[in-house]
Amino acid sequence: MSEQEGGNGSSKSSSLTNYEEALEALSSLIIRRTRADGSNFGDQFDVLFVYLKMLDLEEQISNMKIIHVAGTKGKGSTCTFTESILRNCGFRTGLFTSPHLIDIRERFRLNGIEISQEKFLAYFWWCYDRLKEKTDDNVPMPNYFRFLALLAFKIFAEEQVDVAIMEVGLGGKYDATNVVKEPIVCGITSLGYDHMEILGNTLGEIAGEKAGIFKDRIPAFTVPQPEEAMHVLEDKASKLNVPLQVVPPLDAKLLNGLTLGLEGEHQYLNAALAIALCSTWLKRTGNIGDAYLERTDTLPEQFIKGLTSASLQGRAQIVSDMHFKNDQSNELVFFLDGAHSPESMEVCARWFSLAIKDNSPDEMLFHRQLDNPKSSHDVVKMQHGERGAQRKSAPILLFNCLTVRDPQLLLPRLMETCADHGVYFKKALFVPSLSVYNKVGSQASTTLTDSQVDLSWQIALQRVWENLMQGKKGTITDIVPEELKDDIEMSASNCEHSAVFSSLPVAIKWLRDRSQQNQSVRFQVLVTGSLHLVGDVLKLVKK
Repeated sequence: MSEQEGGNGSSKSSSLTNYEEALEALSSLIIRRTRADGSNFGDQFDVLFVYLKMLDLEEQISNMKIIHVAGTKGKGSTCTFTESILRNCGFRTGLFTSPHLIDIRERFRLNGIEISQEKFLAYFWWCYDRLKEKTDDNVPMPNYFRFLALLAFKIFAEEQVDVAIMEVGLGGKYDATNVVKEPIVCGITSLGYDHMEILGNTLGEIAGEKAGIFKDRIPAFTVPQPEEAMHVLEDKASKLNVPLQVVPPLDAKLLNGLTLGLEGEHQYLNAALAIALCSTWLKRTGNIGDAYLERTDTLPEQFIKGLTSASLQGRAQIVSDMHFKNDQSNELVFFLDGAHSPESMEVCARWFSLAIKDNSPDEMLFHRQLDNPKSSHDVVKMQHGERGAQRKSAPILLFNCLTVRDPQLLLPRLMETCADHGVYFKKALFVPSLSVYNKVGSQASTTLTDSQVDLSWQIALQRVWENLMQGKKGTITDIVPEELKDDIEMSASNCEHSAVFSSLPVAIKWLRDRSQQNQSVRFQVLVTGSLHLVGDVLKLVKK
C-alpha cells in the first residue's frame, strides 16, 4: 500500500473525526501481503534501531524497567496477571499486548486502563509525523505492528511508568518489541504449533525463535515444555549465561479460597509464571530482598489481589446477548475464547464443557459484576430456578479461523475434548470474518454484498466438520434437536450438522430467531478459532 494513503494531518478528510483520521493513517501501514511472505519477517530487523533514533527513544528505552514475554499460548494472560500484580503493589504500570478485539487503544494500558483517545492521538501524531518526515525510499515507514510497538515505547516513556510489560507480537527474535537490550526479566509461556509458516515446522525451531528474547545474563522463566522445546530453550539460555528457571503451576491453596480472575485450569500455569516474573522484577529493581523470593508457603496480599482481579477480554469470557436484555424469557449466551492452535483448542473445549454444565454447584457460572469496565467477564446467571430448571441445553459452535491454520488439527481436537466431557454440539456455524485486515477502526468491516463474499474457506471448514460428524454416526452426536431441524433459509450452505452463513450478522440474527422461537431451550454458543471473530461477536452482542 502506498504511503500517500496515510497522511500526517495536512490533508485529512473533514468527514472523519480526529480519531478516525489517525486510524486511517495507521491503516496505511498495513502491508498487503501474506504473513508467510519471507520478507515480512526478520527482514531488516536492524532498521528498528533507526526508527528509535528518529524518535529519540534509545535512551528512554534503556532506562525503562521492562518485563518481556514471548510464547505460543498464554502470553496475554501472563502479561495481564503480571500487570495486575505490580499495579496492586503500588507501581505505575504500562502494558502492551496484541491483538485488540474492538478498539486499537486496548493494546496500550496505563495502570490497567486503556489509554484515552486524547493521549493516544497526541502520541500517535507525534510519532507518525516525525517518522513521515524522516523516512524515505531507503528507510520507509515502519509497518503496522512495528509502528504500534514504537508507539508503545513512546507512550510508556512519556507517561513515566515504573514498569513496562511488553508482549511479543510474533516469534521473538525478530519481533519489534525485541529492540529491548536489557530487560529486567524475560518469560516464555507454553510453546506449541502456531505460525509455522513463519516460525518453523518443529517445536525446536519455534522455541529457537521465542528464545530470541533472551539477553546476556538476564534471568528468564518458563513453564514445563515439551522435551524438544525445553532442550532448545536450555541451550539458548546456556549460550547467553541466562539463569533459566522452570515454574510449576500455582497451588490454588495459596489464593486463600479465592479464584483467579481469568478462568480455566491452564491459567494456574500462567499465574505461576507471572508470580516469578513479578518477584524477580521486584528483587532486581531493589524493591524486595532475597528472603522474600524463597517463601513458597504463602503469597502477599497484593499478589493475591492482582491475580484474582485480573481481567482479559476474549479469553474464557461469557457474555449474555444484550439484544435480549429486557426480555427475560430468552436466553442466548456466548462463550468466547480466541483459541487458534490445537493445544489451546483443547483447553478451550475443556473450559466450555465445564462452564455449561447445568449442575454447577452454586448455580452461578463465573459470577462477575455486570458492566464493570475492569472486568473481562460479564455476569452470566444460568437460571436454574423457576423457569430455568426445565430448559434444554443446545450447545452451538460459531467458528472461523485464518487460512494458514489447519482445521484438520483444530476441529477434531475441539470435538473430541467436548465429547470426552459429554458435550455435543447441536449445530456448527461457519462464518467469514466481519473485520478486514487492511483497516482498523470504524472502517475495518466488510462492505461486500452477500453475493460478493467468497465462502470457499468456510465451506471447506464445514466439510471437515461434516466428515467428523459422519464418523460419529449412530452416537448421541447424530441426534439433531427439533428446534434446529428446520431449513436455514438464511444460510449459504446448510448441512445436517452445520451451516455456512454469508456474514456474522446474519448468523447472529439466526441465533436470535432460534432463541425467540424456542424459549424452552438455552442456547450456549461457543465462539472460537480466531480472536478476530471473538472481537467481531463482542461488537455485535454488546450493543
